[in-house]
Amino acid sequence: MEPDYCFYIENCRAVVGKKRINWESDPPPDLAIEIDVTSYTDINDYLPYRVPEVWILKSNRLLIYRLLLESYVLTESSYFPNVREIVQQCLKIANEQTTSEVISWLKNFLRGQQ
Repeated sequence: MEPDYCFYIENCRAVVGKKRINWESDPPPDLAIEIDVTSYTDINDYLPYRVPEVWILKSNRLLIYRLLLESYVLTESSYFPNVREIVQQCLKIANEQTTSEVISWLKNFLRGQQ
């Protein structure tokens, strides 16, 4: 299993400068993102790796899971508040308009957050 994207947020200092991550000795990424278009991601596939937060974009919905003890639970992101609503708005604009409109909306939204 290899996520589409993964990010170190809290554990970034542990892996800065490394060319390869050793799953046995390095911490897992803090966030993994899967975009399911042609395949299906089972959240339980992440249990052995203990990734704290996993996002799965499937059927135009963002599912956010956090590891709680020994299982994943659907919840909100601990790293990016309101990300589900932001993604839903981007998808809505993309369905009704163009990708450039999405980018423009997102840039304006993020400028307003500063």
